Amino acid sequence: MPLFTSRKQGKKVKVTFSNGLLFVEKEDGKSEAFPLEFFPKLMNATEEQREDWTQTDKGIHFNQLDLDVDVKY
Repeated sequence: MPLFTSRKQGKKVKVTFSNGLLFVEKEDGKSEAFPLEFFPKLMNATEEQREDWTQTDKGIHFNQLDLDVDVKY
């Protein structure tokens, strides 16, 4: 389970995958779940590709897949 801390924003999010869903847990403990069917690149990605992400102003960017997932902070 990767954890990323953005020094610029001071926000922390946790990204996990389970049962065909992408979960993004925010610093306040609230989570958002996204069906992987919405993101075919993520659904077919390797574990290494899924773990290579960074937090952006708008959400999560999966670097190797060049894929953005918008998350409301």
